[in-house]
Amino acid sequence: MAEKKLLEVRDLRVSFFTPVGEVKAVGGISYDLNYGEVMGIVGESGSGKSVEAYSILGILESPGRVVGGSVSFEGQDLFALSPRDMERLRGSRMSMIFQNPMESLNPVYTIGNQLVGVLREHNREVSLSQARSRALEMLRLVGITNPERRMKQDPHELSGGMRQRVMIAMGLICEPQLLIADEPTTALDVTIQAQILELMKSIRRKTRMAVIFITHNLAVIAEICDTVSVMYGGHIVEQGTVGDIFYRPAHPYTQGLLRSMPRIDEEQGERLIPIEGTPINMLDPNPGCPFAPRCGRCMKICLTRFPPRSSTGGSHRVYCWLPAASRGSAGAETGAVSKETVEAGHE
Repeated sequence: MAEKKLLEVRDLRVSFFTPVGEVKAVGGISYDLNYGEVMGIVGESGSGKSVEAYSILGILESPGRVVGGSVSFEGQDLFALSPRDMERLRGSRMSMIFQNPMESLNPVYTIGNQLVGVLREHNREVSLSQARSRALEMLRLVGITNPERRMKQDPHELSGGMRQRVMIAMGLICEPQLLIADEPTTALDVTIQAQILELMKSIRRKTRMAVIFITHNLAVIAEICDTVSVMYGGHIVEQGTVGDIFYRPAHPYTQGLLRSMPRIDEEQGERLIPIEGTPINMLDPNPGCPFAPRCGRCMKICLTRFPPRSSTGGSHRVYCWLPAASRGSAGAETGAVSKETVEAGHE
């Protein structure tokens, strides 16, 4: 009997209807997320990473609209729920850490008021004293010193790293089954970033919740994720384990990302190789592979027909018209990272 999936996304399509035309932000993506799994969604800005996350949670703002597909959470069709039912689910069973904590935290309420308010909104049986105890417990869990004092402070009194830890505590306070983290370390310096990633790995081990980790940073993906979906131009172009993506990249876009990433095993002074061309025009995308106009191995069919999904072994999937033999040989030449490097990141 097949294991029940926590989240099932099928052919999700999202568009923004603007005065200048329809922007097809997400063009039909599908994936499964298991209980306790950490899946990374990686891609450049504008690839649709955050839009698909907002669609799952039902917080997509106008003029954005889901125009097709389905999302099932624990067997329940999310798009069939009423706004009120979705509101009950969001925050309790599903939660999100947003990219900018200063914009996400309410500036006129103390940290304690906001944490207590979130918990009591989703669990009316919790008393005020129980909610305060739980809030203090969560602040300690995310590594905030002197939580009693922090509870009384306003967001502007905390550093960026502290505010991000508060956002993580807020996302976890109701013990969700699914946490979506939208670039939670982007605005932080490298030292704080490493602390946040280590914190998230520790919490994941303790709670066994599933995480969708959205980022454009491949180093972060290698550090925290089990599986990876690579997005470009509103489409998933490659899916696989961290090992598949880093040392057996199959799609030209994934290979380009790896070529442009600094590596410690390169000789001093060696230049990074950028991905040539300009990003796709989402108002007028070509009907084929979204990466085709920038691909050095583009064929005529790449421009006219979206490629089917093909398997390169195990759970590794790629959407590309190139023959498997051509993709495999290219992977070794276009920036594939060694297995030892990837495994070192998980230690």
